[in-house]
Amino acid sequence: MASDSGDSNLDREMILANFQACTGIDNIAEAITLLELNNWDLVAAINGVIPQENGILQSNFSSEASQATMYGPHSQSEAADVVGEGAVPSQSSLSSSPPLSSSTSTFCPSTPSSRHIVERLPRMLNFRVEYRQQTVELVLEEGSTVGEIKQILETELGVPVSKMQLKGWKSGDVSDSTVLRSLHLPRNVSLYVLTPDIPPTASTSKNSALPDSLNQNFLLVISHHEAQRDYNLNFPGSRTIQEVKRNVSDLTNIPVRHQQWEGWPTSASDDSMTLAASGINYPCHHLTVCRRSSPANVQEPAEECADVHMISDSEGDDFEDTSEYSVDDSEMFGTGSSSSRKTPMMPENSENEADALLHFTAEFSSRYGENHPMFFIGSLEAASQEAFYGKARERKLLAIYLHNDDSVLSNVFCSQMMCADSIVSYLSQNFITWAWDVTKEANKARLLTICTRHFGSVVTQTIRTYKTDQFPLLLIVMGKRTSNEVLNVIQGNKTVDELMMRLMGAMEIFTAQQQDDIKDEDEREAREMVKREQDEAYRLSLEADRKKREAQERVEAEQVRLEQMRKEQEEEKEAIRLSLEQTLPPEPGEESLEQISKLRIRTPSGEFLERRFLGCCKLQVLFDFVASKGYPFDEFKLLTTFPRRNITQLDPGSTLLEAKLFPQETLFLEAKE
Repeated sequence: MASDSGDSNLDREMILANFQACTGIDNIAEAITLLELNNWDLVAAINGVIPQENGILQSNFSSEASQATMYGPHSQSEAADVVGEGAVPSQSSLSSSPPLSSSTSTFCPSTPSSRHIVERLPRMLNFRVEYRQQTVELVLEEGSTVGEIKQILETELGVPVSKMQLKGWKSGDVSDSTVLRSLHLPRNVSLYVLTPDIPPTASTSKNSALPDSLNQNFLLVISHHEAQRDYNLNFPGSRTIQEVKRNVSDLTNIPVRHQQWEGWPTSASDDSMTLAASGINYPCHHLTVCRRSSPANVQEPAEECADVHMISDSEGDDFEDTSEYSVDDSEMFGTGSSSSRKTPMMPENSENEADALLHFTAEFSSRYGENHPMFFIGSLEAASQEAFYGKARERKLLAIYLHNDDSVLSNVFCSQMMCADSIVSYLSQNFITWAWDVTKEANKARLLTICTRHFGSVVTQTIRTYKTDQFPLLLIVMGKRTSNEVLNVIQGNKTVDELMMRLMGAMEIFTAQQQDDIKDEDEREAREMVKREQDEAYRLSLEADRKKREAQERVEAEQVRLEQMRKEQEEEKEAIRLSLEQTLPPEPGEESLEQISKLRIRTPSGEFLERRFLGCCKLQVLFDFVASKGYPFDEFKLLTTFPRRNITQLDPGSTLLEAKLFPQETLFLEAKE
């Protein structure tokens, strides 16, 4: 629900970034859903997700570590293991731990005996269940199920679970097996029981209308004094007073803890009560809200900051931002605010990160000289790609320099540390340096959003915890296989030697990791080379098999073709033989009066062909007879025994008598050469 003046997209982005940083929820869709359930009330959303009172800090510092010099601000993220001085915990170690109050330990030099250990106790939920004349209050772990609540209510109310309907869930009806954690419930939950199958008794008849009133809509006419405006809001009877106040906070921009109300009945003493049970008038009730007066003239941005940097659920309503009463450091040291400078380090609300970095580099050179680290011109994502995702031997650390003109340390750090020859040379050789100016709140909010997107909520939460007078910061980020890890956070109160030692310490850690990455990469490339060689050998083998198969197929095709030709030739020969056999003149009988020549022909196989011919028959008839028996004229020659003569060389038109093959003759067939 938007306010009168309208919430800008930047406000929503800042609320989303703050919520993700405080809760460790990286899924943007899930974070937006939880914020919308609480009408973008950051404090209410955090109260409903993180059980802050269950975070127990235990410390086993040795006496030597407890006396060490403290570095960095009091922070929720400081309850994780520290890698080197001022290091930031990994994403996995912090996201699993609940945020701690600001009274916990600060960053300190890490020794083998000095580690912060956080034990997370189960989150407890308080349930207020109304049934007719009775009210039952329950406290259960969020790992419990809806069915377990019903079993307890069966004992307390004497109502069988099978006849019990548990209503009042924001997400609608839920099954008995639903785990409470999956419903994202606030700490205090109001429910009611319906038993339509059980008639009310005489003692409960007067209150039997309560479950019905939970489903009725109440019209709340709320007058806002400062804005001189009335809001007509409809709420179901199951809505709690606390939820109404959160909605009004979105409308009026007055945080719940600063709201002063008039018109609530005296029975509405608990904000967890439902509207139906609060005693307000139905169907319409009039209320008045205004801002509670504060001991100082508090500006609106300071209140928003107080809403974001909460300590815990139990302390949130009483917490006031100490900046309301403090004196600005820049005024104390006489340096003036950033607004008094002619040119800021980075323009506000720049659409392009590369253009903003070009402006930053030019202004940095103008102020502190040309001898400075070479700032990467481009987005943080591009800088991460350049530093982390090349060849293992070419990877570098990523140094993120965060500048704040409102800090009294900025000029000294930039002119004496960042521009020192040794620092410039070392950063240029071993780091990709990316810079950003967080002087303007809009630029800082954009940086937090970018860091949340690329590094998760841990880095965002770490940056958020540092105060203005602790800037500038130099974050040393190392790329890892699964996620990016912040090795060190270097504040602006260091000397050149201390800064160099920090950088060298980070390089030692990075070098060890880089050697492992190089070894893994070499082994991976060797495996890939073997695989490529195997793939190439397999490809050549397939190619050889293919060629062999094609050659075999060609041979088989040729054999088929030759066999087909042979069959066709045989069929042709057979047709010719049959034709010749049919054209032969009939064989004369032995009693014929004409001159008859009896010929006996031996075949190459040793068989004999015998037939009678008329003496006047042409030699062609003899040749046709031999061909009709399977011995064609063009393949075989017909010879006489003695004297040896080749009959096939004679004129086919001559007669047997003329060829002297009368009255009988023995011939033999011989294949032509």
